[in-house]
Formats: sequence, C-alpha cells, structure tokens
Amino acid sequence: MNNFLTVLQQKGLLAESDIESVNQRLAHGDDPLTAVLRTDRLSEEVLLRHLADALQYPFYETLDPFESSKSFLLKFPVRILLERQIAPVPSGNGTVLVLISNPFDLAGVDQLRLFTGQDYDIGLAPRAEISRYVRRHLGLGADTIQTMMDEAADNGLQFLTQVENDDVDLAEAAEGASIIRFVNQILTEAIEMRATDVHIEPFHDELQVRYRIDGVLQSATIPPSVKRFQSAIISRIKILSHLDIAEKRVPQDGRIKVVLSSSREVDIRVSIIPMLHGEAVVLRLLDCSSVLLGLDKLGMGPADLATFEEVIKQPHGIILVTGPTGSGKTTTLYAALSKINGVERKIVTIEDPIEYQLRGVNQIQVSTKTGLTFARGLRSILRHDPDVILVGEIRDFETAEIAVQASLTGHLVFSTLHTNDAPGALTRLVDMGMEAYLVASSLGAVLAQRLVRMICQDCREPLPDAETEPLRKRYPTLVPDRLYRGRGCKQCQQSGYQGRKGIFEQMVVSETIRALLMQNAGAGDIRRQAMNEGMKTLRQDAARFLHKGLTTLDEVLRVTKDDMTVHPAGGD
Repeated sequence: MNNFLTVLQQKGLLAESDIESVNQRLAHGDDPLTAVLRTDRLSEEVLLRHLADALQYPFYETLDPFESSKSFLLKFPVRILLERQIAPVPSGNGTVLVLISNPFDLAGVDQLRLFTGQDYDIGLAPRAEISRYVRRHLGLGADTIQTMMDEAADNGLQFLTQVENDDVDLAEAAEGASIIRFVNQILTEAIEMRATDVHIEPFHDELQVRYRIDGVLQSATIPPSVKRFQSAIISRIKILSHLDIAEKRVPQDGRIKVVLSSSREVDIRVSIIPMLHGEAVVLRLLDCSSVLLGLDKLGMGPADLATFEEVIKQPHGIILVTGPTGSGKTTTLYAALSKINGVERKIVTIEDPIEYQLRGVNQIQVSTKTGLTFARGLRSILRHDPDVILVGEIRDFETAEIAVQASLTGHLVFSTLHTNDAPGALTRLVDMGMEAYLVASSLGAVLAQRLVRMICQDCREPLPDAETEPLRKRYPTLVPDRLYRGRGCKQCQQSGYQGRKGIFEQMVVSETIRALLMQNAGAGDIRRQAMNEGMKTLRQDAARFLHKGLTTLDEVLRVTKDDMTVHPAGGD
C-alpha cells in the first residue's frame, strides 16, 4: 500500500500531508480505498484507474456494454452480490468476470468462489456503476426485499400476501426497518433520476413502480416479491405524510418534506386513491431549489422574452399562462413575480398548493376543509390593498368573475388556465359564463407553454442523412439541414434525453383581437389574427431548438399538435 501511495504522490495526485492522513486512517481501521478517497483530492474513478493499472486488473467506467440478464445473475448467490456489491458479467467464451469496487476487499469474491466452486477473473468498476447494474437486473431495493423475505420466514409471518388483512398491525409493519429502507430507496432513486412524479400502482399479481422523468413515464425494475409487502409500503407512505393508515376506502392527500444531505429540500405531494387491487399512490416531487428560476432561464426566445418582460410591467389587467398539468406554468408565474417583486409593490398569491416560498410575497394556501376556496380567498385579498395578485388557477365562473373585476379596478392579475393554446383562453373564459366585453377589456396577454426534452449532450449524435431526407420532405419548413438524436448513455438512463426547456406561444391581446372577441369570433379566427400580428405557434417556437440541434423532431411532434395548418399571411 505504501508503494502505491508513493506512486500517487509522484503523479501529483496526493500531497505528502495526504499520505500522513491516509496512514492515520489506516491505523484506525479504515480500508485503504476509503482512506485514500477521504482525502477529497481523488475521485473514485481516477483512483480505480490507477489501482487497476498497478494490480493488472481491467477497469470499466460503465457496465452498459455488458449483455446480461436477471436469469444470469440468479445463477449466483443473490445475497452475496447485494451485500458485497459484486457484479458478475459474462465476458465471452463461457467465462465470467467478477467486477468489484474495492480491490483491497476480496472477501466477497472468495465467498462467491466457495459457493459456486468456480474461479473468476477480477475487474474494477465504480461502486455506483456496480449498484446500478445489480439494481437494473435484480430490481430496486432487491437487497431490502430479500431481507424482508428472510425476516418474514424467520418469524413465521405470512402477512401481506393479501391486500386487505385486518389481523395485521400495519402500523408496526410500516415502521419495520426494511420497509422504511425500501420506501427511502424509492424516494432516493426518484430524486437522483430527476423524476417529477412517482407512481406506485397495485395490480393483481404485481406492484408496479414508475417514474416520470422529463415528462415521460419509465418503469422501475423491482422484485416481483415486493407485492407481498404492498400494504406495509403504502402504510409507511401514509405515516410519512400524516394520513390515516386505517382508512382505505376514500382518497387521501398529504405532504412529505425531505431534506437531502446536500441541504436541498424536496417537497413531496402525496395522493392515495383506492383501486381494484389496493391503494395506488402518486408522489409529486418538487425540488424547492430548482423551482425559482429567472425569466431568462425558462427557454424563451429573445423576442418573446422581451415582450413578456414588458407585459408583466403593466399596471393592471390579466395575464394568463395556459397548458396541461406539468407543463411548467407555476415556474413561469414564479419567475414573473420574482422579476417584478420589490418594496414598492404588494404581491399576494392564493395557491393550491404553495410550491415555493417567495421572499417578500404574501402567500395563501387554499383549504377545502375550512372553505377557503380560490374565489373566497380572492375576495379577501382585494381588501388587503394589493398591487399584484396571483391566483393559482381559474377553475370556475366565480373565480374568473372576481379576477376580471380585480383587473378592471387597477390590479395586475396572474393566473393559469387549462387550454391547449393561447387563443383558446379567450373563448374558454366566455364558455365559463363571462361576458365577452369583460374578457376583452381585462385580458392583457396569454402565454401557452409546453416542456420539450433536450438531447443528452453526453451521447448526442447526428441523424444519418438517409433518415433525415424523408422527414425533410414531410416537414419542409420544420426540419433543418441537420437533425440530432441521443444515442443513450448512463447519464440519461439510456433515454437519449436530459433536462427540458420551455416552448411558448405568446399572444398579446391587441385592439383587433378584442374586437374579434366582441363579435363572438371563434378561437380559429382569433388564432389567425394573432399569427398575422406575429404570434409564433408552439411548434414554430420549438423549431429553434431543432435548428440548434438541442432536441429531436420526434420530441417536437410529441408535445405539439399539427398547428401548421393555420398560416398567417405570407406562410408560417
């Protein structure tokens, strides 16, 4: 070991003081790998590369190229693989390569040899890669599930094979160390994978877990035996979110606050609904550190950004942001409020729920239990002399009516509405029962938006010309000279995408559009006029990401409808 430390020092990777520190840790019982890594000067990958070179072991940065399967791993004692973090991989010619992350701890390899009676070649790989490999093939929390199965067998327990079992103390089961660990593993993996939602869904013979990552659901691999522990897992989530674990007949909603080791706060909204085969859970994850963005970070083009910044400086009127759930409407509104927030303005919001606490802004949480609805809260807000009001969502005529009246009496009102495009917001308010002249005189601008996945920059590659040409013929005004795609890598969980940006359809309500609305014009007529005045559709706005090689044509087509059939004068 001392020779190896000397080599690291000669290569400039360790200082002399580091060697003294490592030797002290070795004297206190640390293993050599941990002792060196605790110096914070060397990453695990760099250290393992040097160790592999010194020990004549092969090193693998990623295990993705290895063709393996669950059936292959089950040929080995699962508990040894899980406890020792060992990854057997097929290396060709019927041989097996055993990958480990600590060459100074070969006990796991020795146990594997003892159990199987075979000899193995050894390779090195980062611990996280080994863990990801095992988790991908054996399932999320496989070690925890194995422990739970053993505990149940040791104690003679047969509980949780049925979804409903009144003889089981679910509270006690839910507080078991293994159940707690498994739920923590689900939440930890979801946060690490940048998931916005976790779906836990019971079916007849399985419990399915899915993550929504960058707007798309992806299945998480979990062991089939987890179905046995379904009720305890759901009860654990209920305990965390302060819900009634005995109530299984009606929907329940709660919240969980998670503080990570990096001091990041993640707010989790919990929704539980009884289904045919048990209770289904949806966890909505909100990373409080990433919600508050500046307007320039939302993805708006320069022209739209300049227009929107002017719009939000108006002294009064209604500004609506529209789009489906999860399209980033709240993030846009928070960014707008942050832009205009100052001591000279009083800003009051009424939200359901409050997703982020804004400094200097008075925020009200809607509560159906106490009867504090959007409409009731909005009436009270007006008595607090606000300059700017944010209403989380206009859901009904009553809320719409008060918002309009507030704007007409000198207040700037921000809100959201569920419509597919910007022009549709005007007719939607009329459909709610609002008079067209009131909508026309109060509405200042509408911003429709979606979120488009960006190509992973670690595996981005150009699309072959043979695949690009047919697309260019079909979408001549949309497809640029060169298209790109993500090949898939460990950074993006093989999806080819990483992160999202907003695309926007911004309609400033002009006098001509007001006149059209007063004449009971349809959304199509209003849309045509808005495009004549320079409004870009969602698909047209998304084209700028295509031309920069930041997203794919498939992604643009997925999130936008075929809006190119309505053209302004002079084409699209």
